[in-house]
Amino acid sequence: MKAADATDRDKYVDWLRALSLIVVVVWHWAFTILQWKPHGPEPTSPLGFTSGLWILTWLLQVLPLFFYVGGHVHLLSWRRAQTRGVGIGSFVWRRIRALALPALFLSGVWVVIGAVVTYTFGVDWMWRVVLLVLSPLWFLGVYLVLIALLPVSLWLHRRYDVLTLIWLGGAALVVDVLRFRYGIDGVGWLNMVIVWGLAHQAGFFYDRVVVLPRRYDVALLWTGLFALFGLVYSGIYPGSMVGVPGDKWSNMAPPTFVIVALLLFQIGLVEVLRPAMERVLERPSWQRVNDFINRYSLPLFLFHTTGMAISLGLSWWLFGTLGDQIPPDLVWWLERPIAIIGPLICTAPVIYLFGRRRTPVRQMRDKGVGGSISSEHG
Repeated sequence: MKAADATDRDKYVDWLRALSLIVVVVWHWAFTILQWKPHGPEPTSPLGFTSGLWILTWLLQVLPLFFYVGGHVHLLSWRRAQTRGVGIGSFVWRRIRALALPALFLSGVWVVIGAVVTYTFGVDWMWRVVLLVLSPLWFLGVYLVLIALLPVSLWLHRRYDVLTLIWLGGAALVVDVLRFRYGIDGVGWLNMVIVWGLAHQAGFFYDRVVVLPRRYDVALLWTGLFALFGLVYSGIYPGSMVGVPGDKWSNMAPPTFVIVALLLFQIGLVEVLRPAMERVLERPSWQRVNDFINRYSLPLFLFHTTGMAISLGLSWWLFGTLGDQIPPDLVWWLERPIAIIGPLICTAPVIYLFGRRRTPVRQMRDKGVGGSISSEHG
């Protein structure tokens, strides 16, 4: 299987990019347990109440895959920009500006809402609501940092190739040793750039991974899987790839070396699935689905917590209900498939007003991740 070139779009890349964002959205909508306390809303997770459910996060925590695909598309976009005579500074600035503006607009709107509600009704918990709505945008901040570091990462890729990944993996492991063995907690935040930077840098090798024989794909999958089991059952790292209330450590805030193992596992998995998925994505109906989710995946991500807040507010106003059953009971679990309906309905008009594309999907997708998750979403 050959990698797609500039004139032959890799539909599978588009699929993975959009799907990774949608999985995050559905997870937030379906599996956020909200408790209302005197100081305001407090979210928790069913992972803290259900033994063994954390194993699902090895598949559903897909941010490593998103950064990996992002690195690949950034490299392609930069090569195309070079052929047009665009400098690296201009290339980086355009992507930072395109991605930052919608996020800043959303943040500004919620800060204004928070200020108006707080000072009009005297409710201090409104700022907690604002924080919860905006908190999922943290990874866009990290993504912006990685875009700003593109000149450095591209130079490292040209000069040192795969050795860069080894250095970054080693640095992430050293940070964990300092954090867990010597109790220097603050140093762990370096891994926000090191670990996610490694995932992004790994995307520069995407084309090489695609052309590898299938046995190497299987080897990547099993290497990552065995590494996950070894690290988790070492007793140092938690099993969940998302934060769980009550756990001493988190593999995500800040990320640990476990995320590197998760990245290897997920790269191997998507490559093993590639032949079947590429056949599926050639079907006209699936192509339309792929175009549709790529068109709306980022606006959906940007506004999904806004829609969730609106849905919860309407539920409180209409039915007097707010908050979930703690711990979650059987009814709560049975309701999960329909728990996304209210937030989806409330998010759709927000996307229509603020997140519509202004240009055709295929034209905008040709600009890569930096384009397709930014200003063309309006």
